[in-house]
Order: sequence, then structure tokens, then C-alpha cells
Amino acid sequence: MRAEAVSLGEIAVCIIDDDAGVRASVGTFVDGTPGFRCVGRYGNGEEALDALEGLAEERPDVALMDIHLPGMSGIECARRLKAAAPEVQIIMLTAFEDTAQIFQALAAGATGYILKRTPAAKLLQAITDVHAGGSSMSSSIARQVVASLQKTAAASAAAQRLTAREESILAGLARGWTYQKIADELEISMGTLRTHIRRVYDKLHVHARTEAVAKYIGR
Repeated sequence: MRAEAVSLGEIAVCIIDDDAGVRASVGTFVDGTPGFRCVGRYGNGEEALDALEGLAEERPDVALMDIHLPGMSGIECARRLKAAAPEVQIIMLTAFEDTAQIFQALAAGATGYILKRTPAAKLLQAITDVHAGGSSMSSSIARQVVASLQKTAAASAAAQRLTAREESILAGLARGWTYQKIADELEISMGTLRTHIRRVYDKLHVHARTEAVAKYIGR
């Protein structure tokens, strides 16, 4: 669905959401606010990409996109949209606060991540911010991002304090060796090995072998 042409100075917004009620309410609100214009409403990512990729001009300035779309996910749609039209700024508009999905969406090219329960005035401010070159997130999501970055930084700093023996044990774990083989290679007892492994887990803030190996490989 295409709306009327955008006037000079208006921010052109499109909505990509499988909920017809959200498309209608958000679109009507955007259209009814001076300085904004809804230029498209799409029920899935495929429909949006078909419409937006075919436009050489009059593409939206900002796309409001649900993360859980039928068929192609909102994250994949964001990735493809940014590849086809890098000038379009994307705000993920979602009901979920999943940290992994937040980072996936940002990596895909989103410049904002707003909860659907965000007050309308703040949604308009988010649109204005990303259009002006900034980024916008709901406060609860921003706290999750900060906490995750702090945890990663703490784990990285701790990893730098691993002893040579602990590094050797992690290397063995990364190779897929059994605990017995690691103990034999290092000529230590199983009890001593388990003590070292507990210390490694504490330093890396993990609770399982797979988590420890992932952080060791990704440092």
C-alpha cells in the first residue's frame, strides 16, 4: 500500500508488520502528525522488499519493522533492505526484549530498537533521531545492551588473567579432548584438572565447557 506523496521537510515512514491493527494505528498516527508521512504499509518482508527495491526514488526515510514477521524474519528483511537501500534507516518495532535478537538486528543494519508499548510521542522522537543520524532504543533495551557489553568486557579482561596452565586446559577443551586426555597430557590428576576447570569457569563467567570454548575461540 502506498500513501500520498511526501511534502518537502516531511519524514517519510513505512511500516512492516504482520499485524493489520498495528499497521493501521501506527500509520494513521504518523500521517496525522505534522512533519511525518506514512508512505507504505506492508504485512511481510517479501512484500516490503518487492515494493521498496523497485523504487528508484521516493523511498522511505525510516522503516518501522517488526522482528517476528511471517516467512522472512525482520532481521533478514533488515539485512536485505540495507543492502538494497542503505539510506533507509530501520527501527525494529517489537514486543520482545531478547538480547541476542537485539544484537542480530543491530548487526543487520537497524539503527533503533523500540518496544511496541513505547508511547507514541517517544516513537516519533525515535524516528526523528534516526533520521537525523542518531540511534534510538527503549530504555530497558539500552540497559540490556550495556549490561551485555559490560559482561563481555569483564569476561575478556578475566580471560587475559588466565594462567599458562589454564590456557593449556582451554586449548585441550577446544580440541575436543576428554578430561582424561587433558590430564594425561599435562601430567596432572583428574582432581587437579577439575579444580583448574572450575577456576577457568569462574574467570570467564561461564558454566559449561561449550561456553568456555566459545569465549576462548572468540577472544
